[in-house]
Amino acid sequence: MAEGFYLPLAKSDVSWIDQETLFIATDFGPGSMTRSGYPRIAKRWRRGTPLSAAETVYEAQPEDLAVFAYHDHTPSFERDYVGRSLDFYRRDTYWLTALNQQIHIAIPQDAEFSTHREWLLIKLSREWAVEGRRYPYGALLAAKFDAYLAGKRQLHILFTPDAQKALSDLSSTRNHLILSIMENVTSRLEVLTPRGECWQRRPLGDQQTLNSLSAGGVDEESNDYFMTVEGFLRPTSLYLGNLDGGEAERMKQGPNDFDPDRYQVSQHFAHSKEGTRVPYFHIAAKDMQLRGANPTLLNGYGGFEVSLLLHYMGSEALTWLARGGVYVVANIRGGGEYSPTWHRAALKQHRHRAYEDFAAVAEDLIARKVTSSPFLGARGGSNGGLLVGNMLTLYPALFGCIVCEVPLLDMQRYTQLSAGASWIAEYGDHEDPTQLEYIKTFSTYHNIQAETVYPPVLFYTATSDDRVNPANARKMAARMRQMGHEQVYFYENTEGGHSAAADKKQAAFHSALASEFVWSTLNRPLPTVE
Repeated sequence: MAEGFYLPLAKSDVSWIDQETLFIATDFGPGSMTRSGYPRIAKRWRRGTPLSAAETVYEAQPEDLAVFAYHDHTPSFERDYVGRSLDFYRRDTYWLTALNQQIHIAIPQDAEFSTHREWLLIKLSREWAVEGRRYPYGALLAAKFDAYLAGKRQLHILFTPDAQKALSDLSSTRNHLILSIMENVTSRLEVLTPRGECWQRRPLGDQQTLNSLSAGGVDEESNDYFMTVEGFLRPTSLYLGNLDGGEAERMKQGPNDFDPDRYQVSQHFAHSKEGTRVPYFHIAAKDMQLRGANPTLLNGYGGFEVSLLLHYMGSEALTWLARGGVYVVANIRGGGEYSPTWHRAALKQHRHRAYEDFAAVAEDLIARKVTSSPFLGARGGSNGGLLVGNMLTLYPALFGCIVCEVPLLDMQRYTQLSAGASWIAEYGDHEDPTQLEYIKTFSTYHNIQAETVYPPVLFYTATSDDRVNPANARKMAARMRQMGHEQVYFYENTEGGHSAAADKKQAAFHSALASEFVWSTLNRPLPTVE
């Protein structure tokens, strides 16, 4: 396109600099991608010129995860940044000056970097000592940008986590910051406004419990913001407000797919093997009977500092709750629900803690007589597929069935499949003999045994998934069948990538297939013992 920008199909990253120019990181040909399959080279590309004429501004190394380049559009504080992601959690960032000088932002590699006008913001992933003062993991710090790059280290603490509280997100408007804070996995919002060397703070939005709130600035030029509010039984609502005054106006609300008055949400806490308190949400009919026979679907993820927050159930309520089922979301370690330490507690050689947490939630549901093993199903996708795969191998008697979607399962070869090399910081490197020893303990594909009795399992994947290779699910299903396990089911969609669904019709089929498999399996007649 002569007047625009045209890219061939590839993994790409784009950031607008101005109307005529953008940063582009893409597949420029041999040697331009990292081992993980992401762009290694970032360029500045001007409108009306061929991609081959774009000017290189930064190159990452082949062993890095990816390169990045972006532009901050805040009026009077416009800046360009380039850098490299060394792995999933560490990065090097540079301020790219008007003279193309690269000035390193000297912060811990595993800290998150952002800016707000004249302020440099640092969110810590671990404790940091600076000029004799120690700052805690999970804290949000602020310093004047120019002074910091000149070597001064006057840092302001904007947020400090505790055992129950973590910073989940950060956004900004023209004059304010918006913090999204989780306390026991429910969220609230705070507005921070710089006043000289001090920061004023105030709450934003509905602070009710058991709701999920998020907010972000509309643009860099105003103090307008969008806010969303939702819960398991509350459809998502979108609000528009201005942080300089007045109440936010509800612009739109999702449809009510079911009658919420029939159900209730409660939060409970299980205790893992070594005593850690693990939260989980329990959604069920108000008149549910505690007789140990309710069909129950337990969902989890437990990795990459991803938090499972409250979300509107929508059609899941129709396919599960309306038929008398119980829906459970487990907030196990490996996620980000309780600051970075909650995540690090299940990294690499400590992976078993995520699996122990999930099993502890299952056992707590049984102890509370919500359900029992024949009526308890587990479902997870991607890293959550690895989670429920380990439920299959480590706790086969605890579950009545398993749904394992777009899963990681062959952990002894995962770095050689699709984007697997990018996850070494999470799971470990199987090419290191020491790390291979603990990776073997959660490599589901290698831990299946012919003589063990397993619950029925459905593997679901997609041919087009270029993140988690479909070979994981294919091999696992084939191996189990070869061993003589009969209740092993497999479905592969051709489209949809890692979501395994390319449109709403396919997504509906995916949801219905998983739901019907679990429902019919958990409600099958139990064998009689004579």
